[in-house]
Amino acid sequence: MTRRSVQYTTSPLLASKTPVWRSKFIVAGVAIGFVALAGRAAYVQVINNAFFQRQGEVRYARTLELPANRGRILDRNGLILASSVIAPSIWAIPEDIERDDPEVRAKLKQVAKLLGMSQKDFDKKLADEDKTFVWIQRQVDEPIAKQIAALDIQGIYQRKEYKRQYPEGEAAAHVVGFTNVEDHGQEGIELAFDKDLAGKTGSRRVIKDRLGRVVEGLGESIPPIEGKDIQLSIDSKVQFFAYQKLRDAVTANKAKAGSVVVLDSITGEVLALANYPSYVPDKRQNLTGEQLRNRALTDTFEPGSTMKPITVATALELKRVTPQTLIDTAPGKLTITGSTISDTHNYGTLTVEGVIQKSSNIGATKISQRLAPREMWESFSSLGFGQKPQLTFPGAVTGRLRPWKTWRPIEQATMSYGYGLSASLFQMAHSYTAFAHDGSLIPATMLKSDEPAVGVRVFSAENAKAVRRMLQMAAGPGGTGPLAQTIGYSVGGKSGTAHKQVGKGYASNKYRSWFTGMAPIEKPRIIVAVMLDEPTAGSYFGGIVAAPVFSEVVQQTLRMMNVAPDLAVKPQVVTKGVEESF
Repeated sequence: MTRRSVQYTTSPLLASKTPVWRSKFIVAGVAIGFVALAGRAAYVQVINNAFFQRQGEVRYARTLELPANRGRILDRNGLILASSVIAPSIWAIPEDIERDDPEVRAKLKQVAKLLGMSQKDFDKKLADEDKTFVWIQRQVDEPIAKQIAALDIQGIYQRKEYKRQYPEGEAAAHVVGFTNVEDHGQEGIELAFDKDLAGKTGSRRVIKDRLGRVVEGLGESIPPIEGKDIQLSIDSKVQFFAYQKLRDAVTANKAKAGSVVVLDSITGEVLALANYPSYVPDKRQNLTGEQLRNRALTDTFEPGSTMKPITVATALELKRVTPQTLIDTAPGKLTITGSTISDTHNYGTLTVEGVIQKSSNIGATKISQRLAPREMWESFSSLGFGQKPQLTFPGAVTGRLRPWKTWRPIEQATMSYGYGLSASLFQMAHSYTAFAHDGSLIPATMLKSDEPAVGVRVFSAENAKAVRRMLQMAAGPGGTGPLAQTIGYSVGGKSGTAHKQVGKGYASNKYRSWFTGMAPIEKPRIIVAVMLDEPTAGSYFGGIVAAPVFSEVVQQTLRMMNVAPDLAVKPQVVTKGVEESF
């Protein structure tokens, strides 16, 4: 077979002449392309390197937060009031869950059951398959989380978090408060010291795959800074006992609510602050405002007869009266500018001591008439009335004390026995530190303090002791609060009963009843204030419904504090006849 040879040089295509400019254009185009690619490479690799590195890292690198363990809240003896425990949170990537697989569906049913969720709610969370992240349930108990992890379901993952626990439950709820699901303080000490308790989260840079699994670590981790522990002045035993007795009194008297405050009269420490109704801080479903309110600090009321010792102390300090000055209260009624002030009985002529013992409105009014409005206002103001308490605690209210220039004669008269101004139970308890601390008003604190408080002198030590003797008479036979007496310890205090305000007037059948006092009377160690809101079981006088709670709390607290009894006092058994003017 003969092979045919081809003469390429005779081809008309190859024989045609190509213009020089065309070849140069092609070469130039290729060169420009290379230059452009080189320029782009330089821009990416050198000029804007950081931007493209960041964009690359966004697609594979993640910064994981390393949560800090929240600090504990401790009572004065080191007992735990609030602490954190590991509580993993369950999350999912819905698009990665093979729900068509019967075995996976069976495992998902187990997960819903373990989490206490209805199958409908569980399926709803996984309904959107386009989602790459969804929370299933936050802060799950660790044993349950381990069971879920053991099921090994692709697309179901866990994140380490912490959950707060409150061993004292509802007894200390209004003190410690609570945190939200993000572990930020919402109420109480948890809110007041949130920054200290929270600490500072750490971080760790890692490479993750599309399933969220950590493939490799990047660089060094920044460890979390753990939260600080906060040690309170609260004594958990005193707190629990006070709450228990308050709860029993509210129930027995069919009252709407109640509060108790216990102060150390030497250091100014708050040993107990209890309210009822209360709540369990780590189980807050179906809570109401009635349960959440820290009434001892947020509720204000007209303090009534508990202001009478302050009026008398002011008059003693200004030398307008002495303890034995005689005050004519007959015939039990007094009219000022058209308004009538009444006592429950015609007490006739009383000494100043007798005015406190019998709780005479007319006696307090006549004593106040020896004072200028400005003098009364300055005395009340110096004890903290009309001012926000200097307490590191959220929700403390100011109360009301109007400027003295606006007082009319009848208003000055009613303020002398506690009407026309308002205060919280905490403010009342705090004001009595001036009597317990020999005339000096001491600062109150929620934090443990072993040092005696340095106060601001309001009354002389002599006048403070004179008022304490009057308070002892008021809490003894012939006074309005003999039910406040306790075995082994001398006590002094003042009961109060006031009609509740409704709109611009007063409700005829709604009362607040309270008792504020101290013990032992010669060298007071504690101040206790008790308030019951709307007792409806028949009795409503503070000396009947609040004084017994005072008695029980005083006796138990002084025993817990190892305070030696100063005398053997048998508590008075009084079922009727304890009345006061209000």
